Amino acid sequence: MRKTELLIPAGSLEVLKTAVVYGADAVYIGGEAFGLRAKAKNFTNDDIREGIAFAHDRGVKVYITANILAHNDDLSGVEEYFNELKEIRPDAVIISDPGVFAIAKRVIPDMELHISTQANNTNYGTYLFWHQLGAKRVVSARELSLAEIKEIREKIPEDLEIESFIHGAMCMSYSGRCLLSNFMTGRDANQGACTHPCRWKYSLVEEKRPGEYMPVYENERGTYIFNSKDLCMIEHIPEMMDAGIDSFKIEGRMKTALYVATVARTYRKAIDDYNKDPELYKANMDWYRSEIGKCTYREFTTGFYFGKPDETTQIYDNNTYVKNYTYLGTVEAVDERGYARIEQKNKFTVGETIEVMKPDGSNLEVKVKGIWNEDGEAQESAPHSRQILFVHLEAEMEPYDILRRSEIE
Repeated sequence: MRKTELLIPAGSLEVLKTAVVYGADAVYIGGEAFGLRAKAKNFTNDDIREGIAFAHDRGVKVYITANILAHNDDLSGVEEYFNELKEIRPDAVIISDPGVFAIAKRVIPDMELHISTQANNTNYGTYLFWHQLGAKRVVSARELSLAEIKEIREKIPEDLEIESFIHGAMCMSYSGRCLLSNFMTGRDANQGACTHPCRWKYSLVEEKRPGEYMPVYENERGTYIFNSKDLCMIEHIPEMMDAGIDSFKIEGRMKTALYVATVARTYRKAIDDYNKDPELYKANMDWYRSEIGKCTYREFTTGFYFGKPDETTQIYDNNTYVKNYTYLGTVEAVDERGYARIEQKNKFTVGETIEVMKPDGSNLEVKVKGIWNEDGEAQESAPHSRQILFVHLEAEMEPYDILRRSEIE
């Protein structure tokens, strides 16, 4: 059986460290240019260096996205950027554009090159094409079934790796190549500036009835006709492994540390349990299902893996997430009193019972016994986001423990 990598997204240095601690084998990030998440915080070169050092110290790899569909004006900047990466030394660069790939082969010839899903990799001939050019890995198009991926595995060299999405938001366009954002807002999704029009609400207007808006679906509020459910394959680890996939990829470089920790920890345990004993994996399924629902999501689907999606894979009546837990903060350090230092993300109060999520898979319910600001002043509540606080909890805390509050009544 091929060794399976768990590949986790990170949009900031804080989230990268969270991903590493909570079970990633590899993390993919974007630099300040040439990636497809321009609205993410992204990484300066100094951040990248620190992130790589942190990850490598713990045996985790770091891949950098450079997967825009480049225009003429981009190419000189790409070459300059790759010269910087030659010194920074990530473990791989993720590319979709053949011109960018050619520059990478010339400027960073010793670095692993991975072909992004944006390159529309839908058949074994495409995989062989990229392998002949020197690619180490190809990310499968989301439109492939597991049967198609398995056939690809059988017809490509053993040393060519397959990476496939296992969890996260689905794009309504083919392999992520979407023009909606560019057409409607002037912001190009293929240059990293997507405004996500697929999540907006739409109505139908008939040509001879201007101004008369008719719902596309029988709902008085209109319909979110492009709004896909999120991919979730936590119940199908065996089928993913049987297809010969080398890397299980989580989508979400715009997500919070709570989201990343939740999906990383859950899939880490599921993969490890299955490798240890398939019966253990089956026995723990209720735990996986429960935990994966503790971060925000848009209901779940298995995407294209078991056949073409139908109307049940869309969400027509809203564009909101299911939110069962609220992220309160991550423990940055513990002082000599045992108080946890956090940067607060959402409001909580003294006397409230919250949950502590730990990297080892355990969850603790604890009472908030006290809150102090940086000046040592006691507070009854923490109403302001991004405030540095010291929190006294009933249990012993450690760095990277995550504080969250259940919203389930």
